[in-house]
Amino acid sequence: MEKVKVLIGSGPALDGQEGSPRSRPRLGWVKAWLSERANHLMALARYNGRWWWQRRSRMADWSLALSTLPLSGLAMLVGISGGLGRLSVPLGALFPALSEWVAWILVLGVLCFVVPGVLASVTMLWRRSRPQWLLLAGLLMLLLYGNPVPLMVGLYSYPAFFDDRKVLAGWFALGCLVHASVFNSMMSQFLMTGIVALVLPTVAGLWIGTRRQLIDRLKERAERLEREQHMMAEQAITAERTRIAREMHDVVAHRVSLMVLHAGGLEVSATDDRTIEAAGLIRTTGREALTELRGILGVLREGSGDVAPTAPQPVLDDLDRLLFEWRGAGMRVSRQESGQRLRAPVQVQRTAFRVVQEALTNAAKHATGAVVRVRLRHAPRVLEVEVANGPASAPLHPPPSGGYGLIGLGERVALVGGRISAGPCPDGGWRVRAILPVGEETEPTGVESYNTEEEGTEGDPYAPGR
Repeated sequence: MEKVKVLIGSGPALDGQEGSPRSRPRLGWVKAWLSERANHLMALARYNGRWWWQRRSRMADWSLALSTLPLSGLAMLVGISGGLGRLSVPLGALFPALSEWVAWILVLGVLCFVVPGVLASVTMLWRRSRPQWLLLAGLLMLLLYGNPVPLMVGLYSYPAFFDDRKVLAGWFALGCLVHASVFNSMMSQFLMTGIVALVLPTVAGLWIGTRRQLIDRLKERAERLEREQHMMAEQAITAERTRIAREMHDVVAHRVSLMVLHAGGLEVSATDDRTIEAAGLIRTTGREALTELRGILGVLREGSGDVAPTAPQPVLDDLDRLLFEWRGAGMRVSRQESGQRLRAPVQVQRTAFRVVQEALTNAAKHATGAVVRVRLRHAPRVLEVEVANGPASAPLHPPPSGGYGLIGLGERVALVGGRISAGPCPDGGWRVRAILPVGEETEPTGVESYNTEEEGTEGDPYAPGR
C-alpha cells in the first residue's frame, strides 16, 4: 500500500493542475498573450501621449475659452442688472416692455447676451497668434456690459507670449480709460476692480513671459555652448592630428629618407653583387615605406570629410612579393598552402597579410638566421595562417622595439571576428597562429583577449592545425 502511495505521489501531476505537462503550454500561451496585450496598450498610450502633447497649446486655449464662458455670461448679467455697461439702460427699458412676448424676449436675450459672450470666448483661441482681437473684444465687453473677464484674459496673454512692451502699455491705458468710464461711481470700487481686472492679470502675464524668455535664452545659450564645445573639440583633434603628422614627418620620414639615400649611394659605389642587391632591396623597401608614410600623414593632415589618397592595401596575392623581399634580405622562408582557396573578404586577406608581415618582422628581430615556415590552410569557413620559426642561429642583438606589435595584431584579428595565439615551441622557436573566418559573416564583438602562449606545446610544433 505504501508503494502504491509513493508511486501515485511521485508521478506527474494530473491534467489541468499546475505544473502538469499539459498545463505548461497553456500557461505559456496565456503569458505570451498577456505580454502582447500589454505591449499593445503601452504603444497606444505612448501614441496618445505624443498626440496630446503636440496639441497641448490648442487644448489649453479651448479649455480656457469654455471654462470662462459661464463666468463671462454671469458677469454680463450682473453688469446689466447693476447698470454698469452702456447697454444697461436701453436693455433695462426694453425687456419690461416685451414682457408679454416671451419669444421676443428669448430672441433678444440670445442676440444680446449669448452671441457676444460666445464671440468673446472664441477670440481666446487666437490669443497666442492674434491677441489684438481678444483685447478688442475685452474692451467692448467691459464698455457695453461691464464684463471684465475677456479683457483680463487678454491682458494676461499678451505679455505672456509677446515682448512688445509699448503695445502692452497702449492696451493697458485703453483698458484703464474704459474701466474708468464704467466704474466711475465710487473711488474705492474703481481701485479694487482696477487692481483685480487690470493690474493682477498684467503682472501675472509679465512674470510668465519673462520666465519663458529666460528659459528660451538659457536653452539657446546651452545649445550655443554645446556647439562651441564640439567646435573646440574638433579644433583640438585637428591640432593634435597635425602635431602627430609633423612629429612623424620630422622624426620618421627624415630618417627613412636618409636611409634610402645611403642605400642608393651604396648601390652605386659597391662592387659586390650581393651588396648591390641588398642595397637595392633596402632602397626599394625604404621608398615603399615613404610612400605608405605619406599616405598616413595625408590622412592625419586632412580633415574628417576628405579622404587622402592612399596606395592599395596588400592582400593574399601580395604574399609572394613579401616573401621575396625577405628572402632577398637573407631570411630563409618557405611557404606551404593547403586546401581549396576561397574568395575571402578583402579585410580578412589584409589581416592575414599583416599577420605574416608582423611574424616575419619579429623573426628577423629575435631569431636571426632561423628558418621560417609560412603555412596557409584553407577550410570551408576559416583561413588558418601560421608562421613558425626555429631557434636563432646567430647571436641576438635585436633592435629597440615598442612591444605593441602582437597587441595591435590581436586587435586587428579581433575586428574581423578571428582568433590569434602566439607562443614558444619546444625546440626554442616561436609560432604565431591566426584563425580568420571567411565563410559566414561573423560580427566582431570588439577587441578580445588573445593568448600569448600556446597550450600543449609538446610534440611537433609545426604540425598543421596546432
